[in-house]
Amino acid sequence: MVSFQPKLTLRLSASSAPLRFSGLGAFGYLPASAPCLATAHHALISILEKLFTIIHEDADLLVVHKPADLVCHPTKGDEYSSLISRARIYLERQYRSSTNPSSPPSTPHLIHRLDRETSGLVLIAKNSEAARELGKVWETRTVQKEYLAIVHGHVAADSGIIDAPLGKDEQSIVAIKDCVRPDGAPAQTEFFLDKRFQRSIVQDHAVDDLSTLNSQPSTIRAFSLLRLLPRTGRKHQIRIHLAHLGHPLVGDKIYGGDEDLYLALVESRLTEDQRRRLILPHHALHAGRLRFSWRGQDYDFQAASEPWFSEFAGSAPWSGDGPSPQPPRTPSKIANPVS
Repeated sequence: MVSFQPKLTLRLSASSAPLRFSGLGAFGYLPASAPCLATAHHALISILEKLFTIIHEDADLLVVHKPADLVCHPTKGDEYSSLISRARIYLERQYRSSTNPSSPPSTPHLIHRLDRETSGLVLIAKNSEAARELGKVWETRTVQKEYLAIVHGHVAADSGIIDAPLGKDEQSIVAIKDCVRPDGAPAQTEFFLDKRFQRSIVQDHAVDDLSTLNSQPSTIRAFSLLRLLPRTGRKHQIRIHLAHLGHPLVGDKIYGGDEDLYLALVESRLTEDQRRRLILPHHALHAGRLRFSWRGQDYDFQAASEPWFSEFAGSAPWSGDGPSPQPPRTPSKIANPVS
């Protein structure tokens, strides 16, 4: 795996000439003050130190590990605020350093996407032909995706299939929220229990440093680590299905039971008390494995979960260094709790 650090260009004002720093490439507008410049420079280096981790790259395909809290497509913010923007910067830098600059530069195309707070594997085609072909592969629904999730409570069944149709939640104040509804689109999620465990959860402040969990006033809470294989690809499918099962994702701000947590996040008013209730800084869902066939070749990509995830789970059950444990062929329980 390869880490990438972009180039950075800072402008002291909109009309000033750019100042280039070796090893970095974005634009920031700062007052003409040396201390301010130095502080901003170090801050930007810290923020942009790792845009993403490259899992695989060839002439047509770029596979990256998207960090949690990064959107796939741009909404607001600078050119580093989305995965596709960062991929564009990476490919432009690659083109500028190419020994064959007469060839056209690569243009990134996202083949699929993850929610902002979901970490894990994302495929990016480097040209339109590869994007069309991979798009057709995704449409055949032969792609095998595996996720890891930490949920509230001890899940009773060792395995099962959540079969519950999904559609828009018309009662919710959150515009993007969906729910289980009888007239929704068919959706199925298979799950396998990795382990049930307990954690001491700090009560008097947010859990920013997991090493403090055992040294502060706390309560014992139950959690489960699940491996999930979505059989369909509906919006928020895994999150909705787990909440419907009675075991929402730890840290889920939409489907965790209090929609105001999500509104507080997007409105930048999330309090320390709300952060404490969420337990983890992001919802605990990781896209750790992708398997598919393309152009006569079988691909199997894996990526380790982020430290905050694996540390809370208490182990690294699947670090991406080898194949994940094979699930049983037949789930021991079918969960179809749709009324």
